[in-house]
Formats: sequence, C-alpha cells, structure tokens
Amino acid sequence: MPVSNGTEHGLGHKDDSPVSNDNATVLGALILSLVFLVGVPGNLFIAWSILARIKQRSVTTLLIFNLACADGFLMAITIFFIVYLAKQTWVFGEAMCKALFYLCNTNMYASIFMITLMSVHRMVVVVLPRRVSSKVSRKIMKRVIVGTWALVMVISIPSLVFRGVREDNDDGWNTTKLVCVANHTLPQHVRFHYALETTAGFILPYAVIITCYVLILRRLRKTQFRRKVRSEKLILAIVVMFGLFWLPYHVINMLQVAAQWYPEGSEARETLDKISSNSRAVTSALAFISSCANPILYTFAGKSYIRQNGFAFMARLFEGTSLDQTRTKKNKDTEGLSNADSTNGAGPPLISAKMADKH
Repeated sequence: MPVSNGTEHGLGHKDDSPVSNDNATVLGALILSLVFLVGVPGNLFIAWSILARIKQRSVTTLLIFNLACADGFLMAITIFFIVYLAKQTWVFGEAMCKALFYLCNTNMYASIFMITLMSVHRMVVVVLPRRVSSKVSRKIMKRVIVGTWALVMVISIPSLVFRGVREDNDDGWNTTKLVCVANHTLPQHVRFHYALETTAGFILPYAVIITCYVLILRRLRKTQFRRKVRSEKLILAIVVMFGLFWLPYHVINMLQVAAQWYPEGSEARETLDKISSNSRAVTSALAFISSCANPILYTFAGKSYIRQNGFAFMARLFEGTSLDQTRTKKNKDTEGLSNADSTNGAGPPLISAKMADKH
C-alpha cells in the first residue's frame, strides 16, 4: 500500500529505499498534504450529511456512507506518511509500521468493493425483474456491507505479515535511516502479495463493474426510457475516477511481480526494480487522491442545490439518488403496461406518455 518499498529486501540484494529519491519524496509529501487537507473534512462532511440530514436512506446512500468512512479514515492516517516522507526515516516503530499499512490496505479494498456493490446494485435495479430487485432491501444490503468489511480485513493480512522496519544506509550522506518496507524472504512471497493486491483490489472488481454497466446500457437501449438517471451518472463518475488514480499504483505492483521472474542481478530485473523504487512514492500518493476526490465530485454533482439548500446540498443530492431508484421501478412498470396494451392493439398507451413526460 502507500509509500511502500519499490524492491523487496531480504532476497539477498540491496536496493533503494522508498525515501531515497528526494524529488519523488518531496512530490509525494506535497500531494499527501493536500489530500489530507481536502479529504478529511470532505469525507466527514459527507458522513455528517447522511447521518444528520437524511432520514430515509437508500441502498446507494448506505454504500456512499461506507465509502466515505473508508476514505475518511484513510485520509486521517496520511499524517503518519507525511511525517515519514518529510523526515525520510520511520519514527513510529515496528508495530505502527505493520498496523498502518494494514489499515491502508483494508480501506483500499473497502473503497473498491463499495464501488463494486454500487454498480451491482444499479444493475439489479435496472436489469433484473422487479420481483428480484425489490428483494434487495436495505436490511440485506447492511448484511452484505458487514460481510464486505469482514472480507477486506482478512485479505489485507499479507500487509501485516510482509511488512517491517529495517535500517537503510545512505552511503552518500554516511547516515542510517529506518524505513518501513515490504519484507519478503522469497520471490514467491513478492508474487503472491502484489498479485493478490492487484487482482483482488483492481482487476476482479473492475471486471464486475464493467460487466454491470454493459448490462445496464444494453437494458437502457431496449427501453423507451433512455434518460440517464442521476445515480448512474454519479456512480459511473466515481468508478472512472477511482480507476484513473489507482491504475499507476497497480502497474507498479505488476512491474515488481514481473521483476521476480528474472534472475537476480540481471539487467531486466534491475531496471524493473529501479522503476518501481523511483515511482512508488508518487504513485502511492496519487492513489490517495481518489479518496479525497469523491467529496469534490459530489460538490460538482450537487452544485444546483447549493444556493437553495446551503450545507444541506449534499443530503439533497443523495436523496435524489434514492428517487432515481423509485423512478426506474416506475419506468419498468410503465414499460410493462405499454407492451400489454400494444399486444391488445390499443396503440401507444396514455399512461406511458404521461409517465414519460413526468420523468
């Protein structure tokens, strides 16, 4: 997870530490500082808007609340990584090294899984018959969310196992630094750790998300109600933004995995290790941006409510996503009436026309 080592120590060779590249370290610290200042109050405001302003919370709102909690907690602990990059030495001890990176991974998985659940839920509402989608109640979704948090806590365990503090000698300045780095004793550990992180935290979720939106688009093309509802637009924007900011991080993961297939000391392995080491601080900091970007995204999406509702604009935006779900179900009912009337030779139904004008 963030600010991790670009190469794996304990495999019989020494490489650059995650804070050895001054330019990347300064840039990473700057990005994390901005992320902290925006992300912490932004996600707290989202959580407060949902808890204090919304009485009837839709499934989408519950998922957005959990996403804000995951992102907000991740933003809160960035202060430790800012200090790490600024001092260029780890001052928080072995236990904090393991715990903080474990929490980072937990919230990374939680964020993408919540976004995946949003996409699956929208697919169920839009694509599946009403008798199926109506069963996806808030009570069921709450159980799914609890199960999701339990799952992410389990699959983040490698961050506890493969993480530790070691001394790193800086020959140029004749000093010794403490660095919190991944500590894999075998090449197989490297491949398992980072392949799991990228597969479970990026590839598989995005495969599910893309499948959901393909099904949604196919469904919308078959119906006369082609207006894109607010929740589809908002969730799709969250998905795209998450992918853009996390893709560089997972590319570096795959470069580290690829490096382990080359013999130790080979030119290809040294090149991949160097790229990973020099890029980790920046790509990890970019990954953090996705967690502070959502409040900004919601603000732009709900700007039409700001003048009328003031600080309650975020609640009005999320209430709108709940209304979209109701509208989608109404549209399905109307479509069914339209098909029945057409079969009876009654021509375009008046009800359908009224519903189309209404929505």
